[in-house]
Amino acid sequence: MRELLASVEQRLADLATAEQPPLGPAFGSTVAAGGKRLRPLLLLVAADVARPAPRQTDPAAGAPFAGPAVRPATRHSSAQAGRPDQLVAAGVAVELLHTATLVHDDVLDRAPLRRGRESVFAAYGREFAIVLGDLIFARAFRELVSTGNAQSVRYLSRAASDLVTGELLQRADLGNLRVGRERYLERCRLKTASLFEAACAIGATLAGAPGWAEPLGRFGRGLGVAFQLLDDLLDFVGESAATGKRRAGDLLEGIVTLPLIIALERDAALARTVRALAAARHTDRAHDDGRDEAVRELVAEVCGAVVATGAVEETRAEAEKQLADAFAALDELSLSSPARELLHLIARGVVERSG
Repeated sequence: MRELLASVEQRLADLATAEQPPLGPAFGSTVAAGGKRLRPLLLLVAADVARPAPRQTDPAAGAPFAGPAVRPATRHSSAQAGRPDQLVAAGVAVELLHTATLVHDDVLDRAPLRRGRESVFAAYGREFAIVLGDLIFARAFRELVSTGNAQSVRYLSRAASDLVTGELLQRADLGNLRVGRERYLERCRLKTASLFEAACAIGATLAGAPGWAEPLGRFGRGLGVAFQLLDDLLDFVGESAATGKRRAGDLLEGIVTLPLIIALERDAALARTVRALAAARHTDRAHDDGRDEAVRELVAEVCGAVVATGAVEETRAEAEKQLADAFAALDELSLSSPARELLHLIARGVVERSG
């Protein structure tokens, strides 16, 4: 697993080196900024747990026997399971698609920071960032096509469509303080969880276990929603030095997330403060980072209300519920104990990082 992840990292670096100016250097710095590589990791883990066990030889009888886990009939033979080069290409593809969406998100949000560094939008401007995001998007699909697996391309194409739909829903909801929980969760499923789901499904497919793609995909979907819930929580309780993003960045852009939805349900007067923040932010657009004292005070007031109303605890509880749904999907699979423990460990690591 570690070797495959290292190969994903090396392939990303090689792709960046191969790009010509003027986009090449920005491509390279964007990829080099790193990130958690959660999506490639999920893909590789899904492939690992779904891979058919090789037939072994009973040393006592000299007869072949299957590995310890019961294998569903939808798995192919181990000889047909995904080759390392296919898995690396697919891991690169899901990471590049994720990176492309971040570059475009920063254009829409006018974000000055990404992963603790100046965003492409801030460094090079709007038009350059749009074109770079388009290039990275194209490179993602070129990598995946190289696997020769049409079903994997379908999974990633569907995720890309869902990502766009989720972004459009989020744009439509900007500044709308009446956004409900279900609408918000649907945005999470589309904008974030869809790529987690695709990564897991692609991993299972390339491993020669297409029948495992759907349940492992549902595991990824639940994990993705939990991840987004806790990431949105960091907007109110995290520090920029730790998150790599400005504090209350979503709030400042008018993006209504679950912690704010809950706080508004419990404190009706908070809506006035949020509207005052939106008005103050409009007059402070020239700064584009919330440095104005009035904006800072209003941000602190809203963040304090999120904590005081218990929205932090309820958001974490909803994330745990989504995680439980993810784990429930695994019950449909004949996983060995080590495989189940590995998936639980990965999921808990994601939650602890975000929360």
